[in-house]
Amino acid sequence: MGTILLVITLILEIAFSAYCLGTKQNHKKMKNWIRIAIFIAFILLTLTSVVEWSFRWILLAGLLFILAVIATVSLIRNKTNTKTFKASKVVWKSIMMIFVFVFALTPAIVFPQHKSPKVTGEYEVGTAAYTYTDKNRIEEFTDNGDNRFVNVEFWYPKNAHETYPLLVFSHGASGIKTSNTSTYTELASHGYVVVSIDHPYHSFYTASEDGKTALMNDEYKSEVANANKDGVYTNEEVYGLIQKWMKLRTDDMNFVIDTILTKAKSDNDPIYQLINTEKIGVFGHSMGGAASVWLGRQRSDIDAVVNIDAPFFSDLVYKKDINDFVARDEDFKTPLFNIYSDDVWDQLDSNSTYVANKADNEHFKDAYTVHFKGAKHLSLTDLPLFSPILANVIQGGKADIEQYYCIETENELILQFFDYELKGIGHFAPEKTY
Repeated sequence: MGTILLVITLILEIAFSAYCLGTKQNHKKMKNWIRIAIFIAFILLTLTSVVEWSFRWILLAGLLFILAVIATVSLIRNKTNTKTFKASKVVWKSIMMIFVFVFALTPAIVFPQHKSPKVTGEYEVGTAAYTYTDKNRIEEFTDNGDNRFVNVEFWYPKNAHETYPLLVFSHGASGIKTSNTSTYTELASHGYVVVSIDHPYHSFYTASEDGKTALMNDEYKSEVANANKDGVYTNEEVYGLIQKWMKLRTDDMNFVIDTILTKAKSDNDPIYQLINTEKIGVFGHSMGGAASVWLGRQRSDIDAVVNIDAPFFSDLVYKKDINDFVARDEDFKTPLFNIYSDDVWDQLDSNSTYVANKADNEHFKDAYTVHFKGAKHLSLTDLPLFSPILANVIQGGKADIEQYYCIETENELILQFFDYELKGIGHFAPEKTY
C-alpha cells in the first residue's frame, strides 16, 4: 500500500507540475483543493480499513494534515495570486514535495501493510506483557549494580477454563520477543500458553513495564558478527563466546520458567492459572533454538523441544589437541523437532559449530528433522512479512520460498509436534522437505 500511494503521489505531483508549466500559471487555488481532497481521501481509506492504521502511517497523516490546513487557510483568506510565474520555482517545489512524500511514506514502504498468517484454532487469543527481575543476578552489561530484568510477553487462550501446556520461546541473536508472533498466536488459539522472552542486550530492543529500555549491546553485536567471519577468532575463542552466550540465554530461560511455575501456584493472575505446570515445551529461533536444545538437556521438566535453524551448542565440544569441534558423546532424550532453512542445511555436513547437528549423529537418532527448501534464515520468522526489505538486507537476499507458505507450514508443523508430545493428540510424521 505504501508503494502504491507513493506511485500515485509521484504521478499527481509530476502531472500537476507539467500542467502548470504547460499553462504557465501557478494554479494555487487548484493546488489547495487537491491538497484538501487528498487528505479527505486518506481519511476515507483509513475509515474503510483499506489503510490499516498503525505507526507506519503517522508521518504521512501528519504531512497531509499540515498541507490540508495550509490549503484551507489559503482558500479562506482568498488572496489573489499576484506572484510571477517562474518555471524553475514550480520544478523546484515539485522536487522538494516529492522528497517530503518519499520521507513520509518510508515507514509504510519499509514496513508494508500485510495480511496476518492464518490462525486455525478455536480460541480467541489474548496477550499480556510483564517484567521479571532476577534478584539473584546482577546485570553484566551495565555498571550500575542493578539486578537483571527480563521482559516477557504471553499469548494465551481467552475465555478458557482449563489448564494448558506452557511453551517458552527464545529469539535469535539480535531478534525480539515478537519475532514469531504468528507462531505464538496459532499455538495459543489451539490451547497453549506461550511466553516469549526478550533477552536484554541480546535483543535488538526491549522495553520493560516501567519504561526502562535496553538496546543490543555493541560488544555482543561485534562478537556475533566476528564469530561468523573466518580468521577473527580461534576455535577456542569461539567456543568460549558460545559458552558465555548460552549461559546468559539459559539463565534467562530457567529464571522465566521457574518464575512462572512459582506464580502458577501462588499468583491469582488468570494467565498463570491457565498453565498446566506438568507440560512444558521450549522452542526458539537461531541462538534461541540453541538455548532451547540446551535446556532440553539441562532440565528434567522439559517435555519437548523445537529447534528452529540453530546449532546444537549444548552438544559442541572443543578439543584442544586437534583444535576443532566434536559432538558430545551422550544421547539426547527429550523429544526434539529440528526445522532448517537452506542457510543452515548447507552447513550440516561441515566440521563447524554444526558438527553435532549432522544427520549421522546417533545421539539424536530419534529427532525429527525437516528442511524448508528455498528458505533463508529469517524465512522461519515473521520478519519477511513485517519488513521484506530489512529481511532481505540482513540475510543477504530474497528467499526462493513463498513466505506465507513457509511460515504457515512451519506453524502447522510446530503445532502438530507439540500436540503429539504434550497432549498426546494425533501422530507426527513430517515430510523431510517442504
